[in-house]
Amino acid sequence: MKSPVPATRRVVVTGLGCVSPLGGSVAETWQSAVEGRSGIAPIQRFDASEFPVGFAGEVTAELDLDGMQPKDVRRLDRVVALSLAAAGEALADSGLEIGDENRTRVGVAIGSGIGGLETLESGVRSLVRAGPRRVQPFMIPMAICNMSSGYVAIRHGIQGPNLCHVSACATGAHSIGEAARSIARGDADAILAGGSEAPVTAIGVAGFSAMRALSSRNDAPQTACRPFDRDRDGFVMGEGSAVMMLESLDHAEGRGARVLAEVLGYAATADAAHIAQPTEDAEGAQRCMRLALEDADLTPADVDYLNAHATSTPAGDVSEARALRAVFGAHADQLAVSSTKSMTGHLLGAAGALEALLCIRALETEILPPTINLETPDPECDLDHIANKARHRSIRVALSNSFGFGGTNAALIFVR
Repeated sequence: MKSPVPATRRVVVTGLGCVSPLGGSVAETWQSAVEGRSGIAPIQRFDASEFPVGFAGEVTAELDLDGMQPKDVRRLDRVVALSLAAAGEALADSGLEIGDENRTRVGVAIGSGIGGLETLESGVRSLVRAGPRRVQPFMIPMAICNMSSGYVAIRHGIQGPNLCHVSACATGAHSIGEAARSIARGDADAILAGGSEAPVTAIGVAGFSAMRALSSRNDAPQTACRPFDRDRDGFVMGEGSAVMMLESLDHAEGRGARVLAEVLGYAATADAAHIAQPTEDAEGAQRCMRLALEDADLTPADVDYLNAHATSTPAGDVSEARALRAVFGAHADQLAVSSTKSMTGHLLGAAGALEALLCIRALETEILPPTINLETPDPECDLDHIANKARHRSIRVALSNSFGFGGTNAALIFVR
């Protein structure tokens, strides 16, 4: 029988984990972000010499998979391996031990925008070259989007809610927000929530190149991702995973856990306008931020720092800048804004989770990560961009935006 809980419980973050183009852990990723390093370089995972775009943000660190056998690791799609590494770090960082007494009250909610693209690509190649009998039996289980959540649960014996949100580039943020709501209403006491993506494959790069969505600065990959800059020409694909341990405040306090931040506000909206392009007035993004502020019982003037979705696309950055001006009004001039995608590239379904994690680290350390490569600010994106160099500043409230194909939007608000 489920224990009685209050109608709404406060939800806090007690552990963080990630692997990114900036490093193989939270500490490495944060240090690189603070120093303004770029994790973008020529692609190493396959021969991209004939591709229109030959660079991306790849995870180059060796993944810590906690002693898994090599034969088991070989069966994993990269998207699952990345999430296992991030979730393992988040669980260890939280100090929460999973046992028979609590495993049904702990959940996993790790989403992916695309899922096991590498596995699908390999399966199609086998089918075309050698026929249907040569397709591997693990192709479907390793390609489906929910296998990150499933494998993390199997690995750690977690038997509570097991969820996978799939909402393009808003996936990671939706996973965290919806997990927080599950905890608030008593469905679980703790949930490992976040996102994972491994899109740096031949078909992934070819597909986004065909859309003309990617930057084509092959001669200068480290400066290719330049959100809010007048000369931006598209986003840079990235891979990685970020996961955080969410708990009800009473559960965290009951076990003496360290609380890193509180999930104070969350909202999700839709543009209902276009499969890939933002609307000029960014009404859906505006409404999303306003609803998140309402959920947090805050005013726009209460927000100190905002991690923008800004991907370095010509239309997207202007649309978001307009939305920020509309929502924050005069306070927009005092609001510190940065796009950490300038360093990591765009991690698609993992982007919202990684950027939420960086918001929490900014709250903890009172250091705001920069927007690098901002050489000539676009006058249509007139904001305080924390250009090129991290800033030391005491902050209490941080907001993270995530917007995705299909016109899906998410906003998360954290408080320290």
